[in-house]
Amino acid sequence: MNFHLASTFIDSLARLPAQEQKAAKASALDLQLDPTSPGLQFHRIERSKDPNFWSIRVNRDLRIIVHKTASSLMLAYVDHHDEAYAWAERRRIETHPTTGATQIVEVRERVEEIAVAAPKAAPSLFAKLKADDLLSVGVPPDWVADVLTAENEDRFLELAVHLPSEAGEALLAYAAGGPLMKPAPMPAASPLQHPDALRRFRIIDDITDLQAALDAPWDTWTVYLHPSQRAIVAETYSGPARVVGSAGTGKTVVALHRAARMAQASEDSRVLLSTFSRPLANELERKVRILLGPHTNVVHRIVVTSFQGIADELYQLMHAAKPFIASPAQVQAALEKARSDSGQTEFSIRFLVSEWNAIVDPWQVSTEEDYAKTPRTGRTKRLGTQQRTRLWPIFAATRNAIRDRGMFTWPQVMADVAAHHTARSSKPFTHVVIDEAQDLGVAELRMLSALAPAGENALFFAGDLGQRIFVPPLSWQALGVDVRGRSKTLRVNYRTSHQIRQTADRLLPKSIRDADGLEDSRSGSVSTFNGPQPLVRTFPTADAEKAHLASTLSDLVQEGVSPEDIGIFVRSDAELPRARDLLAQAGLKVLELSERAVDRADRVSLGTMHLAKGLEFKAVLVMACDANVLPLDSRIQTAADEADLDDVYQTERHLLYVACTRARDTLHVTGIQPGSEFLADLNAAP
Repeated sequence: MNFHLASTFIDSLARLPAQEQKAAKASALDLQLDPTSPGLQFHRIERSKDPNFWSIRVNRDLRIIVHKTASSLMLAYVDHHDEAYAWAERRRIETHPTTGATQIVEVRERVEEIAVAAPKAAPSLFAKLKADDLLSVGVPPDWVADVLTAENEDRFLELAVHLPSEAGEALLAYAAGGPLMKPAPMPAASPLQHPDALRRFRIIDDITDLQAALDAPWDTWTVYLHPSQRAIVAETYSGPARVVGSAGTGKTVVALHRAARMAQASEDSRVLLSTFSRPLANELERKVRILLGPHTNVVHRIVVTSFQGIADELYQLMHAAKPFIASPAQVQAALEKARSDSGQTEFSIRFLVSEWNAIVDPWQVSTEEDYAKTPRTGRTKRLGTQQRTRLWPIFAATRNAIRDRGMFTWPQVMADVAAHHTARSSKPFTHVVIDEAQDLGVAELRMLSALAPAGENALFFAGDLGQRIFVPPLSWQALGVDVRGRSKTLRVNYRTSHQIRQTADRLLPKSIRDADGLEDSRSGSVSTFNGPQPLVRTFPTADAEKAHLASTLSDLVQEGVSPEDIGIFVRSDAELPRARDLLAQAGLKVLELSERAVDRADRVSLGTMHLAKGLEFKAVLVMACDANVLPLDSRIQTAADEADLDDVYQTERHLLYVACTRARDTLHVTGIQPGSEFLADLNAAP
């Protein structure tokens, strides 16, 4: 008998208290071991429209709903007796007549909250579609009439939660202005093997497989993938490949599954999974262990670390010594001295620092001739030959000063690692998978591309140009990494509500092009669920802002939101005291985010926007968004030229976008009047 696990079971299990979860897991494992055991006490759900729904007694009040046929058994749902039975009575499991995918369908007449739409003079949202069009994307037949009469997007979002996910997503994308993307015809196969069915059902091979799936019930991403995600994970790429998409579309999920697939491909696989910071690397490592299981023999084939972390590790293996990294202040001091010694005072220290960080150090320019030939992409201040000739002694002296003190910059370390491994036929890794790839600089990209052999599936990147906050744009092609024809876009947002996504997207253009002309389009992106409208407000004083947010925090906790599901973000360290005062006023414990991996339990997370990346919360407060704080005034003052200033404004927008899109359900953005200029964009009409 085939044994299946539905995503609805995983979701319902996660909502139970810990002791009830434990009991339900034990009963599920007993069922998988011996479905005929008399101790399981099967009872048919008499009022269900689907005759194959049965219940299994877990304890006095807890019941597991299973779907049982002659050839298969499926764990479908778990809850207390009345709630579990009500769930089964409102649903049936069937094969869609058009798509051929197995679906869990809500019975239309049993859904009380859907009111029959009154006839309207105005055309409906889907007036140009026919019933066959809706059936082609997986709308169950008894829901077709409701969809055809949905008069606007809000009305359809109310309907979408009752539809199978593939139908809701296809119609949301159509409502957002895209074409109706009908799935390609599928060859005859088991309805449970259809790509859309694999999003919600998993075949369980043995008790170990089931145990692994039940051990982390809240991490459904480990088991169920969207077909677009699954296709990217499974594809064979002839060269470097990448996946892009806006916040919440599952790029990191794809990167994780891709790394796992490459590790499982061969016993000789050695996979590097890397990202730009230690906190994100720590989170990726935790998820790798969840995905592959703590005892699998595959985990050791994946090395998870940050860009600087792998540079440091490989440098030490090469030289048996740890590199001593010069701080930004030490570099600036060396530039100031070199400028003074040279007498070239026509160049401001602001410009010299900018030119060093954008051109000289990342590209590891070593001679005056190289400096003359190095592209200055994005730099509006033109430099003639004579100017570069006068500048070069300053940069050469700075490099010598850093070297003479036994120090290095990170680009120097990475260049050393890249040169070493470029010259070797034997590479430290067979595959390199990069998350947050939009924040790769010249040195990072050169190094990472040197760590795996050229060929199939060697390099895979996941990123979002709208979240680029650390490095200026650069041409990957110029560095030998060409992803043209191998770049995919994810458009379904699972993390952020429709309202939050729509609000945050106003901070960014509809489309962003990288330095190679490849487009990252945000049009057609859809969220899979509805939520309250974000609140964007300014206050006359900081005390008034704190009073409002303290009340907001109190309301959230009373509504059942746990402190660990709340995040508070500010632009910089200077605004942290304001947030600490708020949490003290609200009487809540605080966890200040840092490079360390720590437990968030029972504490509200607090940090700067830079530390928000990779995190998610049910509720997010982005506070202290004042006029001189966002964009940060000190960054504006240090911009060396127009290009620098444009990049400051762009990356400051990206920072706010990152912070806002950490929220799943609730978002509040506040500041002192008149507030950041970006708040007007958030409040703009859709």
